[in-house]
Amino acid sequence: MPGPTSRLLSLLSLLQTPRTWAGSELAERLRVTHRTVRRDVDRLREMGYPVEADLGVHGGYRLVAGTSMPPLLFEDDEAVAVALGVRTIAAQGLPGLEDAGLRALAKLSTSLPSRLRHRVRNLGGTAMTWRVRADFPTDPDVLTILASATSNSERVRMQYERRDGERGARHIEPRRLVSSHGRWYLVAFDVERDGWRTFRVDRIREPRPTGAPARNTMPDEDVLAHLEASERAMESTYRADIILLLPLNVARERLRDHVGDGDLTAEGDVTRWRSAEDTAPWLAIRLLLLGCAFHVNSPPALRTYLDAVHERTAPIPL
Repeated sequence: MPGPTSRLLSLLSLLQTPRTWAGSELAERLRVTHRTVRRDVDRLREMGYPVEADLGVHGGYRLVAGTSMPPLLFEDDEAVAVALGVRTIAAQGLPGLEDAGLRALAKLSTSLPSRLRHRVRNLGGTAMTWRVRADFPTDPDVLTILASATSNSERVRMQYERRDGERGARHIEPRRLVSSHGRWYLVAFDVERDGWRTFRVDRIREPRPTGAPARNTMPDEDVLAHLEASERAMESTYRADIILLLPLNVARERLRDHVGDGDLTAEGDVTRWRSAEDTAPWLAIRLLLLGCAFHVNSPPALRTYLDAVHERTAPIPL
């Protein structure tokens, strides 16, 4: 006769099959009495599994949907199928479910036997998804390692590929994984550079948790502020060459402290502004706030941005 724990797991596995089980059938399968089946069903209910019982000749026991998700038992093939689905959500992105997919992937990876992890990895490597952004694919195994290290507040050593393709070693303390616009980013403290950095996960190679505890932390609101600052720092900047339909003295008054290391020169009745280096959106804002007509000689990116603003503000036919 199986022990109580083993018997309870066997009973749960049977009840997860979508059907109703007669008490006598369960007793026969588990090689126990009908009374023991009733006691084990009560134990499952205490653990949060919603087991319903129907009386009568055609009655029996079945597992139904409850108000919360209890732990489930999977056969090997079922576990592989679930893991593959979760890997796809985590790596390819499904709006609203990227973070949940990554957490589920981390939990599955720690509980799957090595033989099943090997099957999942092999099957995942032979499948592909059509019509998704594939210019920066993310390795689910890398995501899993980083998620576990982040959850455990554990330092990681890794290789990181820069924009120019050069690869270098990094020693980091991961703080938060963030999904944005189809990409995964890692906010982490760079131990050797003594500062917070944002890493693109698709450029991370060979991450290895060290077992050493992380010593630096950052509140979530500061993580968001750090990401916004990083995004601004990565934007392209330009020096604009613009003709302002303003006299020089008026242009100087309206621009005031925004001239920076640029310069203003009079060209007849108009003013030429060679701006300080800045992003296209910020240059566009400064121009629009001047309240005058202007002509952009360069850069093309600023003209493109202003054209887009004009399209968005054009009257909508009613």
